[in-house]
Amino acid sequence: MRRAVDLNNIQLSRPWWRWVITGLNILALVLSAILSWHFLRGGSMAGCGGGRPCEQELTSRWSVIAGIFPVSGLAMSVYLALLFAGFFTGHSTELFLRRLAWEVMLVIAGIVAGSAIWFTILQKWVIGQFCPYCMTAHITGFLLALIIVWRAIRERNDQQAAIHPLIGTLSATRLFMAGLAMAGGMALFQSAGTPSAVRQNVESQEQLPAIDYSKAPMAGSPDAPFVVTLLFDYQCSHCQKIHFMLGEAVRRYDGKLAFALCPSPLNSECNPYVPDNVDAFKNSCELARISLAVWVARREVFPEFEDWMFMFESGDVWLPRSPESAREKAVELVGQEAFDAALTDPWAGEYLKTCTRIYGQTLQNGRGGIPKMIFGTRWIIPEPFNADDLIRILQKSLGVPLP
Repeated sequence: MRRAVDLNNIQLSRPWWRWVITGLNILALVLSAILSWHFLRGGSMAGCGGGRPCEQELTSRWSVIAGIFPVSGLAMSVYLALLFAGFFTGHSTELFLRRLAWEVMLVIAGIVAGSAIWFTILQKWVIGQFCPYCMTAHITGFLLALIIVWRAIRERNDQQAAIHPLIGTLSATRLFMAGLAMAGGMALFQSAGTPSAVRQNVESQEQLPAIDYSKAPMAGSPDAPFVVTLLFDYQCSHCQKIHFMLGEAVRRYDGKLAFALCPSPLNSECNPYVPDNVDAFKNSCELARISLAVWVARREVFPEFEDWMFMFESGDVWLPRSPESAREKAVELVGQEAFDAALTDPWAGEYLKTCTRIYGQTLQNGRGGIPKMIFGTRWIIPEPFNADDLIRILQKSLGVPLP
């Protein structure tokens, strides 16, 4: 009889919802630990190498706080505190400690839910890329927060709490909102702090392949005293944003600055340094070949073609051009015969190989990433907000002299 009572007590002390909360908590904690280890160790996460969208999100300026501490590390401490507080929510715990544990968990639930919303907004509308690891952690945390709020309110209907109410609906709401406010404060701090506009800043230890600026596609004059090599992909949203800053940077330098445009498709069909392929860059090689064919056929119309490739078709979301539409535009600008001849020009193939070799030699700890800018022996992965930001990056991070 006593054994049966003990078993019942064990079941009461560990009901199903506590198992669910603990399981979700551990899952979120493990994901945060993996992301933190990735930040400290370097290298690429499984499925996120070669400059893929998820790698760009994982290493973006928003993945750290104050440019130093990883967001995932902060998440680890939050989930550890939540896990610890959960140990004191059982019926065997003294009422004061039990109430305190639920209050702490409600505040943390607000922090977790608010952070999940904030970083989802960042990925959707600021970074423009989604990280499956991060989204899994955010969804897990959001579900965890909802269950905690639901259960905290239900606890007042518990037999033990009927005499001494644990947490009322109003109190639970206030505590949860306090956590949301703390998450909002972190979001404001990140926004106001203007995170570093350079994701990586490296000095190359080896000689990179040389580019003949007189033959390469350029933004600006090949005779400019300062030439920055730009590695990019026609299906890369970050590259699209930077493209329309180049002209303003060249203008402000009054002809003393130019950019050598070096397509580096994130597709193993033409880039051997990309380990495997993803749908986001499935047309990158073909689009690069079409663009170089336009340059070979008629250099004077190349800027128009480049602008068209990165232009918004409609709405406020940029979508890469399809190979079919790119071919049609190329033929419209240079003519069918000239385009067909340029497609088989050996220079275009060799230039593409040179660009991908530069990409391969500027990998850092297995990480790729584009757009990438190179000046002399230094290279960076920039994340400018506008042309002013880009010029500051060129001068402070790349060492491009003042005009």
